[in-house]
Amino acid sequence: MPDQNGNGAEAPQTGPKFSVLAQYTKDLSFENPNAPRTLGPQQTAPNISIQINVNARQLAPSDFEVSLMLEGGAGQGADTMFKFELNYAGVFRAENFPPEQVQAVIMIEGPRLLFPFARQIIADAVRGGSYPPLYIDPIDFHALYLQRLAASGGQQQQRTA
Repeated sequence: MPDQNGNGAEAPQTGPKFSVLAQYTKDLSFENPNAPRTLGPQQTAPNISIQINVNARQLAPSDFEVSLMLEGGAGQGADTMFKFELNYAGVFRAENFPPEQVQAVIMIEGPRLLFPFARQIIADAVRGGSYPPLYIDPIDFHALYLQRLAASGGQQQQRTA
C-alpha cells in the first residue's frame, strides 16, 4: 500500500532514482582497409585490441550525458583486418542521491546500461565487414571507475559543460 500524506495523495518519492532519458550513437566508424585480401580464412587468430573510455558531462542539475567510447581492431599494420571506433552515449537523470555518490553512479551505472547496446553495434559492424561478429567481453565499470579515480589522485572530478 503506498504511503499517503493524509489527503489521499501518494507521498512524493524521496529515494534515489536513476533514469535513462535517451541513448544514441554519436559517432561510428568501421574500416576494412585490406579487403578483400584479408577476408579469406586466417592461418592464426588475429591480434584483437580494444580500448575503452568513459566520459560524462553535466547538462542540468540532475541530468548527465555519459559517453562510452570503444575503439579497436584486428591485425596490425599491413595485416590490419578491420578497425572500429564507436562513441555511444546516453542522457541520464540522477535524483535524490547524496552529492558524494552522484559521480560514482553516473560513471558506473551509466556505461553499464549503455554497454550491451554498444557491444551489439560493434558486433553488427564487424559482421557487416564480412568477419565473424566481435562480441566484446563484459566490462567491470566499477573497477574501471576505481582505476580512473586512483590515477587522478583520488579526487572526484565532475565534468560540466
